[in-house]
Amino acid sequence: MVGVSAFSPAGRVASSSALKMGFENALGAQAPLGFWDPLGLLKDADQERFDRLRYVEVKHGRISMLAILGHLVTTAGVRLPGEIAYGVPFSSVKNGLAALDTIPAAGIAQIIAFIGLIELGFNSRQAEIEEAQLKASGWDAETIEKKSAIELNNGRAAQMGILALMVHEKLDNNPYIINSLLGAPVPFN
Repeated sequence: MVGVSAFSPAGRVASSSALKMGFENALGAQAPLGFWDPLGLLKDADQERFDRLRYVEVKHGRISMLAILGHLVTTAGVRLPGEIAYGVPFSSVKNGLAALDTIPAAGIAQIIAFIGLIELGFNSRQAEIEEAQLKASGWDAETIEKKSAIELNNGRAAQMGILALMVHEKLDNNPYIINSLLGAPVPFN
């Protein structure tokens, strides 16, 4: 059986700290914070754990970007035609978190089931979909890395943004408080 020490320079035995992964140069570790892990989630983590947490971070970022878009669009008054549940038209559903008070349980169950189906379908073909998209883009490796960093950072910003919208909505029903401060209040619910 060959150990890790077989690949170390002669006379040196690798310590456990030398075998730990360093993520300081990973995608997303950039100025001004660099690599930031305030909760120590990656302390003593291997590459598999890092990859899993990065996958979850990107996924939550994508969901948050869609949530921000949905919040803006529905606040602007755009609604789907038809009904979300029997007798409840989309046009009667409130904006933001208040929608959960408006939508009946059957409508919420329908939303959860739809999201679950999307998730199952995407997970079964994720690698194929992402590969096809990258091939269609025609980007080189450097551009793909740059675009991935942009997506990661936009997702991080969207996660903070949707959290802020939800907090301000619950505090004073004014999620777009910055507009109010600038003299252009946005009517909300």
